[in-house]
Amino acid sequence: MAHSSSSGSLRERWYRIIFLTDTQAGKWFDIFLLAMILISIVVVILESIASVDREYGTWLRVIEWIITIAFTVEYFTRIMVVRKPFRYIFSFYGIIDFLAITPTYLGIFLAGSHSMVVIRALRLLRIFRIFKLNRYTEEGSVIIRALIASRRKIGVFLFGVFTTVIIIGTLMYLIEGPDNGFSNIPRGIYLSIVTLTTVGYGDIYPATTAGRFLASFVMILGYAIIAVPTGIVTAEMSHSKKTGKTRICTQCGKQNHREQAGYCDRCGNRLPEF
Repeated sequence: MAHSSSSGSLRERWYRIIFLTDTQAGKWFDIFLLAMILISIVVVILESIASVDREYGTWLRVIEWIITIAFTVEYFTRIMVVRKPFRYIFSFYGIIDFLAITPTYLGIFLAGSHSMVVIRALRLLRIFRIFKLNRYTEEGSVIIRALIASRRKIGVFLFGVFTTVIIIGTLMYLIEGPDNGFSNIPRGIYLSIVTLTTVGYGDIYPATTAGRFLASFVMILGYAIIAVPTGIVTAEMSHSKKTGKTRICTQCGKQNHREQAGYCDRCGNRLPEF
């Protein structure tokens, strides 16, 4: 009985250290984790430089394997101490933690996949939880809600843009022809997209007067088209702010609490003031 109680106490202690930041040990654990992530990313970047890899490649790979093993131990420790393992495994952070350790092991069998460890940069998102910055992600939530709310308008807008570039690309093909590099309609569509977005690579361009006139019209049209989605999203963001703010728990990250709520309805943590 005493052994079971001791085991449960140890599990709770590790749970608080690994998953929570309300203790000094938990905060230092996550800061150390972030340092390891940054080192790992730097190692991968250095390995991509041929001269550095020739000189220090062996040491860099040793460091990478040490970090990968440490992350593997950390991942399975999280599964062991969490109350609901599958909830963690299939959560956002759980999936990111799993993807962070797989590229190094895949690199044994698939050449080049090792470089995908840069996905560990996503683990840096934990910094919002570590330093209690969740309250500052409210503006990000406003943007996401605005994008979701305006998805139909943006979808219609994009359909109109795709239709426009196909028509313009076909016209450019008919005007310029194969003699000026427009050997098919897709090349005309490519030019219309490049011109409409004001990128202008210069690898293909109209040579006739009519073609240049059409390209000039597309350039002017491009500025107007770029402004449309911006206006749609901005209007939705303004509407979202007027209809009320979302309360976000700084402990578990749950959103959409009632404006008058004082405590999180998931973990019971006190909600921050607006």
